[in-house]
Amino acid sequence: MRLTRPPARQAPETIIALIDVVFFLLVFFMLIGRMDATAPFEVTPPVAETGANMPAGGITLSVAANGAMALEGRPIADPIDEILARLSQAPDTLVRINAHQNAELRHILPMIAGLEAAGAREVALVVTPAAP
Repeated sequence: MRLTRPPARQAPETIIALIDVVFFLLVFFMLIGRMDATAPFEVTPPVAETGANMPAGGITLSVAANGAMALEGRPIADPIDEILARLSQAPDTLVRINAHQNAELRHILPMIAGLEAAGAREVALVVTPAAP
């Protein structure tokens, strides 16, 4: 009796070729896609004016490097309440913020938000022009 061997089966399709295609597609879409978030409208950053004269009138808020604040040269403990009281009397008052160069934004930004909520007409940040 003679035994015959069954015919050899072909190897099944490997999935490695499909993985290559997936990586090629991934790279393709990464190259053609935009990776940054764009605004639905045009955004033009502001331009700083240095050397321009400060507007006359208004009140000046000074911020020290450690976050201490003074209103019109007088140290104050709660600047938001005092400035809001001044703005409630004259809402169109200009407010100048003269902050130390090492003052942290966590001291300044809540003040600007409070001024905006109080209806301040204009907030000017005092800057020092660069040396020529």
